[in-house]
Amino acid sequence: MTEISQADAGLGTFERWLSLWVALAIVAGLLLGNLMPGVFGALAAMEIASVNLPVAVLIWAMVYPMMVGVDFASLSHIGERPKGIVITLVVNWLIKPFTMAALGVLFFEVVFAGLIPPDDAQAYLAGVILLGAAPCTAMVFVWSNLTRGDPTYTLVQVSVNDVIMVFAFAPIVAFLLGVTDIVVPWETLILSVVLYVLLPLLAGLLTRKRLVKQGGEAAVDAFKGRVAPFSITGLLVTVVLLFGFQGQVILDRPLVIVLIAVPLLIQSYGIFFVAYGWARIWKVPFNVAAPCAMIGTSNFFELAVAVAISLFGLGSGAALATVVGVLVEVPVMLSLVAFANRTRGWFPS
Repeated sequence: MTEISQADAGLGTFERWLSLWVALAIVAGLLLGNLMPGVFGALAAMEIASVNLPVAVLIWAMVYPMMVGVDFASLSHIGERPKGIVITLVVNWLIKPFTMAALGVLFFEVVFAGLIPPDDAQAYLAGVILLGAAPCTAMVFVWSNLTRGDPTYTLVQVSVNDVIMVFAFAPIVAFLLGVTDIVVPWETLILSVVLYVLLPLLAGLLTRKRLVKQGGEAAVDAFKGRVAPFSITGLLVTVVLLFGFQGQVILDRPLVIVLIAVPLLIQSYGIFFVAYGWARIWKVPFNVAAPCAMIGTSNFFELAVAVAISLFGLGSGAALATVVGVLVEVPVMLSLVAFANRTRGWFPS
């Protein structure tokens, strides 16, 4: 059995075929958007204070189950593996957002300048910036498990990143959008962070506390299993909506998906090897090195999608770019899981 198939076998049905489900949702969105434009127009009109209500419900369905899995009690272990935490925090918050913005500018405004209209280029740039500023919260547990990463360390790094995200996501995004001459209203950005990070995090914390009191971690796992279908449905329906609104644009210019994917792929592999190489130089144990590289490579695409919709609209190029991030994530991460498992011997056990 190959490394990829070993990794693949450790995924649930949804995770294993995530890219296929997303691709099918894209096709459904393109078809429905062209067949029922009135329905999609009515859904787009259901807005309050720049927040699209149907999409807000779908995003909550995606994000809330993940937040139930975050255990802030794990923060007491933060000093046990300091090298891994340092790598994670530096890569996620001091390197990744800025390299993603730089790659976006390079490709959308220089390399692909003759293929993408300037307004579209700025929209795609905004989308990849949102992806780059949102490190993974949920899927990193899958990648860590597939590399036999330390589960306590993985929980610590996710909890630390969630705390930082509450305070750092909005300023970093606003700064990078401003530097790239993309106008963004602060009020809408802060509202998005409150709606899609802070409130789900608090709701997840309260739910987890109640579940642990009732039946311990087993009750938490059982609850997450029950609500997982809502998370899957929320993601796929959101993709259908996004591509329903983008349908005519994509049918007219199908190459745009490939163009958006190019800087995302370069960023993903580049960030992984920065973190993984740093961990090797520092002689970090493999069960910490692998997850600390994975969390920076993977994205909290649910948050990126939600904020892109709030800031720029359902039919925006920014929202489209964040969904392309979903499409490429699983194949990229499985290839990196396979690489990590093959190079386990590079690290102390």
